[in-house]
Amino acid sequence: MSEISTINTTNKFTVVTGAAGFIGSCMVQYLNEQGFTNLILVDDFGIETKRVNWESKQYEAIVERQSLFEWLERNEPKIEVFVHLGARTDTTEFDYSIHEALNVVYSKNVWNYCTEKNIPLIYASSAATYGSGELGYDDNHEIVEDLKPLNPYGISKNEFDKWALKQTETPPFWAGLKFFNIYGPNEYHKGRMASVIWHSFNQIKKDGLVKLFRSHRPDFKDGEQLRDFVYVKDLVKVIYWMMQNQQIPSGLYNLGTGSARSFYDLASSTFRGLDLEPNISFVDMPIDIRDKYQYFTEANMQKLKAAGYIDAFYTLEEGVDDYVRNYLAEGKIW
Repeated sequence: MSEISTINTTNKFTVVTGAAGFIGSCMVQYLNEQGFTNLILVDDFGIETKRVNWESKQYEAIVERQSLFEWLERNEPKIEVFVHLGARTDTTEFDYSIHEALNVVYSKNVWNYCTEKNIPLIYASSAATYGSGELGYDDNHEIVEDLKPLNPYGISKNEFDKWALKQTETPPFWAGLKFFNIYGPNEYHKGRMASVIWHSFNQIKKDGLVKLFRSHRPDFKDGEQLRDFVYVKDLVKVIYWMMQNQQIPSGLYNLGTGSARSFYDLASSTFRGLDLEPNISFVDMPIDIRDKYQYFTEANMQKLKAAGYIDAFYTLEEGVDDYVRNYLAEGKIW
């Protein structure tokens, strides 16, 4: 599709990459609701299944991902902050070169641009960097070199974090946010990689039951695998807070709730969002992900709290209820 590339160069802008995707489009919506419309949206806008995520948003320009840096050089916009959420996020894609191109090389280009132009940078890292959690889930910089992610996606995210921490030339403020298990509206296009809630909702509507992965470890009962599930509305709120509070220390920050919950609880909450009693069964986990599966994640959130973020997060029940009732059941985006 053609780019909207005429901008008022006297304005100051916020850049959001991944703006047609799940988290990026929610970020744009939240910024719109805070009165921000001077936005430069970056993504592959030719993917029709994502069109609904961005076409009703308010923005100044849309720019195709592959031509971003030429566009920036040509237009020279005044940028207040760069929110880099675009990434290859498919954990079942095992070709590392694909993840490297988008999650490492492209991110280095973003970093270098922000450094050269003195632009604050907030970017998406991932809890996938923690691997199976042998070293815990603490967002301190000392363990980053020793982390062992379980898949190419996690490796690519950790490689960029490692690179960022070694840089002596940096943006004036930067934060790499280690997203835990994000769920919420605008993920309709993600298919297999959509949240368990999205899959559960569709299973309930079709068959009246939810199938969860059976545990293949003796220390976890079926459905009792634990993750730190965080509602996307909390995630974008934290990013917005960082945009407004750039005096906090630069570095890596966990972004979860700090409370691990089971997939059984997640599925049960989805039923309750539809005013139904839970009906849950178990199936074997696919072989291709069985050895790369995280059975437990829980963010240590002390660093973000110490930086001054004090707002409460949605509980699992609150977040799932809002998502199911107001978006999935209504077929709406945010």
